[in-house]
Amino acid sequence: MKRAIVLLSGGIDSTTTLYLAKKQSYKCSALIFDYGQRHKKEIRAAVEVAKRAKVAYRVIRISLPWKGSSLLDIKKKIPINRKFKGIPSTYVPARNTIFLSFALSYAEATDAEAIFIGAHALDFSGYPDCRPEYFKSFQRVVEKGTKKKNIKILTPLINMTKAEIIRLGIKLGAPLDLTWSCYKGGKRPCGVCDSCRLREKGFLRYNKIS
Repeated sequence: MKRAIVLLSGGIDSTTTLYLAKKQSYKCSALIFDYGQRHKKEIRAAVEVAKRAKVAYRVIRISLPWKGSSLLDIKKKIPINRKFKGIPSTYVPARNTIFLSFALSYAEATDAEAIFIGAHALDFSGYPDCRPEYFKSFQRVVEKGTKKKNIKILTPLINMTKAEIIRLGIKLGAPLDLTWSCYKGGKRPCGVCDSCRLREKGFLRYNKIS
């Protein structure tokens, strides 16, 4: 059976990606990162998703003491109701590079053929490490800097809208009810951070096209 490493954050995108990888007959191992983010709700959500999907998972704890993001520094405010222009303070410097590097090491050590990540570049916050050209560049890192060389970085959602991702997740039977998106991590989603707004927009559009 084909093997894949799936980056699992506990949100809609990564959950849908995990179920898509399973649908494509990959034996999946999920990587979940505890990197000092403001709350643990997304980590708990990711663990529950992995358990529901019946895939092996690891929670990787890393420290980013230099912070550099409002997701890591509680002294910085999470932006609310902002216009989706520019790179917001919630961007974590080089986060996907760090995550993909761990996933690449894991894939090479376990003879996995692919790394799945649920990034997309249409309805998103504008992070530079979620764009197609970034993943194409990282693929070259794989080819030039590893012994295995043929591990594929797969971004199946990259050109999809949030509504399309939700539709795909539902079609695949992904447990979207277990997912968590809010940056603030309260008892209930705040409804005004970028992630909450993109989630709401996605479901509203999904309901219109369904």
